[in-house]
Amino acid sequence: MDMFKDKRVLFVTTKNLDYLRNTQEIALLKKMAENVHVIGSHKKSYPARLIHVYWQLLRYPKKQFDQVFVGFAPQLVLPFFKWKFKDKGIGIDFFISVYDTLVFDRKKFKVNSIAAKMLKWIDTITIQAADHVISDTKAHGSYFIEEFGLSADKLQVLYLEADQSIYYPREQEKPERMKNRFTVLYFGSVLPLQGLDVILDAVDSLKGNKDLYFVIIGPIDENYHKPQSDTVEYHDWLSQKELAGYINNADLCLAGHFNKDINKAKRTIPGKAYIYAAMEKPMILGDNPATHELYKEDMPGIYFVEMGDSKALADTILMIAKKEEIA
Repeated sequence: MDMFKDKRVLFVTTKNLDYLRNTQEIALLKKMAENVHVIGSHKKSYPARLIHVYWQLLRYPKKQFDQVFVGFAPQLVLPFFKWKFKDKGIGIDFFISVYDTLVFDRKKFKVNSIAAKMLKWIDTITIQAADHVISDTKAHGSYFIEEFGLSADKLQVLYLEADQSIYYPREQEKPERMKNRFTVLYFGSVLPLQGLDVILDAVDSLKGNKDLYFVIIGPIDENYHKPQSDTVEYHDWLSQKELAGYINNADLCLAGHFNKDINKAKRTIPGKAYIYAAMEKPMILGDNPATHELYKEDMPGIYFVEMGDSKALADTILMIAKKEEIA
């Protein structure tokens, strides 16, 4: 990020401005830049935010900035505004590859389809137009080098951080239904790479153990089998403050990723892992190159399981519970 030192920086994002990755990068830029002007939007719908951001970009004078940094998502900005950034240093956060996400992760398009080739082209021209590229893990960065021709000397890894004004260690205050039970928590947006099916299979095999209690948070649709028991509770979603309270009541948290078939799951560290770590909670991670960049087996409260193996996950949960002399 040295290219932004003592420069007038224009920060552009199409994601909501309070998105953690945005606030992390803006704070980092403000520490080194002469000044930072932020172009973003508080509008709720993504199309409305996009239009608002484009309008601001069209109106903002080129003479007001020396460098531009495009956060989430540069593929929706650089191809259309490269003319605006001519003769300016360009940095981007290549947090998500649209090609990888829509073709391999969410399987919206077939690999050799015209749509897939277009997505790969958009990723490639975006990444090659940048002078500086931020990636969330070394594993992800290596993929961008191999797949999109990113020059290694342009790459820098910037790991995510939890919002420590919300997620911090505190005294546990379990509600009655969780008292004297080893409480295991998972939350997520139910993306395929997270491997929710693996988690639910593990919960199903353990739901009869009355010394265990499971809290599953996320919008689970009818495509998943949800184990039903008085030892399992579900929440579609919670506010961040409520979520922090539930995490605080947990004795063990499931981070993942647990899907073994999506390669992106092996190249990324789940955002929830940073939250669990900030709250000093024991957690189970998928055993892959990305998670090992920051977390090791000999670290207190860190456990790994083979991705895609619900039995291994269930066995690890039971082993940890027994170690704590609860189950």
